[in-house]
Amino acid sequence: MNISLLEPLGIPAEEIGRYAHELEEMGHTFTYYDQKTTDPEELKARSRGQDVVMIANNPYPDEVVREADSLKMLAVAFTGIDHVGLDACREKGVQVCNCAGYSNVSVAEQVIGMTIHMLRFFGAGDSAVRSQGTSAGLTGSEICGKKVGIIGCGQIGFMTAKLFQAFGASVVACARHEREEVKAAGIVYKPLDELLAECDIVSLHTPNNAQTRGMIGARELGLMKASALFINCARGPIVDNAALAKALNEGKLAGAAVDVFDMEPPIPEDYPLLHAKNILLTPHVAFLTKEAMVRRAEIEFENVKAFLNGSPRNLCGI
Repeated sequence: MNISLLEPLGIPAEEIGRYAHELEEMGHTFTYYDQKTTDPEELKARSRGQDVVMIANNPYPDEVVREADSLKMLAVAFTGIDHVGLDACREKGVQVCNCAGYSNVSVAEQVIGMTIHMLRFFGAGDSAVRSQGTSAGLTGSEICGKKVGIIGCGQIGFMTAKLFQAFGASVVACARHEREEVKAAGIVYKPLDELLAECDIVSLHTPNNAQTRGMIGARELGLMKASALFINCARGPIVDNAALAKALNEGKLAGAAVDVFDMEPPIPEDYPLLHAKNILLTPHVAFLTKEAMVRRAEIEFENVKAFLNGSPRNLCGI
């Protein structure tokens, strides 16, 4: 079969070469593009005649899928698949697999790091030292003893919950499906409204789909304590970010930390969160660690080999 990797995976080229050699020894062709593109016409050209297409988190829309004449399998080197033309994949019977699990630790650690930054004022402290300032106004707060709410307690949410527990926080969760291993870890499931009203820190970990898009809006944010922190390292469209900015500017939330937006960075200058008070922003990097990139590439190529061997794995129910 013909296989194409349409964008870099964040690992050295020699590692891509090693994986390519394995596929070629199995009797398949492999093509690698080391420059990203979001141009649909270029994506169509790169996909032409390919049985297996490998992508990461760049869009691969319906129009590209429909013109990929030989496409049988789409390997997504990412956890979420909301950037993929799933309608066209269903129409054509294209199998889609993802790399769920590769960034569990990376995202969970990012959430903890952002939380500590917000509670301990690292940015303001750095500025104070550089401007001959003091500790005045920099009295922080601890995670220990706080109640943390995890919205969406899948693999990443559960990992995040366990890290918060290690810091001495109590954790409650809200999820569509309750899991016994989560309960066994001492995490209590609550309805969303109760979780929002009770928690000192709320961390979002749901996928972006028709059921979750816009689930956190002005009403939900209004249920939270004025002293609470809100953290989103999941997907931007799950939150009404204009409402989040308004809540921060009006003092209805103590702070927020956001890694994901309604679009991929760069973010437009008029985007509401850029002008909100008490917010920490990062450019969609929660998944981006050296270790996660290695895990991601390994899972991605193993997914492809499994498909080629007739036993596909990590299939997404589309």
